[in-house]
Amino acid sequence: MTWLFTTLVVLIIIASLLLVLVVLLQNGKGEGMASNFVAGNQAFGVRQTADILEKVTWGLITFILVAAIITSFTLGGRTTGIDVTDQINQQATEQPAFPTAPIQQEAPATEAPATQAPAQGN
Repeated sequence: MTWLFTTLVVLIIIASLLLVLVVLLQNGKGEGMASNFVAGNQAFGVRQTADILEKVTWGLITFILVAAIITSFTLGGRTTGIDVTDQINQQATEQPAFPTAPIQQEAPATEAPATQAPAQGN
C-alpha cells in the first residue's frame, strides 16, 4: 500500500468516528445530548449550536465521500494477479457426467405375515 492510501484510510476512520460523535450530539425531537449543553452555550444559543452541528455533519459526510473516491483512485493500476476468467471459462465448458440409465435398486424386503393364533373352539 502506498502512503497516500494509508493516510486517506486513517483520515476516513477518524472522520467516521467524529461523525458518530456529532450525530449523537444532535438533538432529535427535542431530546438529545445537545440539550445538556444549553447552559454552557448561552453565548451561541441552542439554535446556533444545532446549526453548527448540522454543518459539521454535512462537512464530515462530504469529506468521507470525497476521500473514499480519491482512495479508490490510488489503487487504480494495481491488480491482484489472480485471473478468474480462465477458471470461469473452464468450469463453463466442463459438463457433469450424468448416468445414462437409472440405477437399479433391489426391492425392499417385506416382512413375513404374522401367523394368526388358531381359534380355540369349544
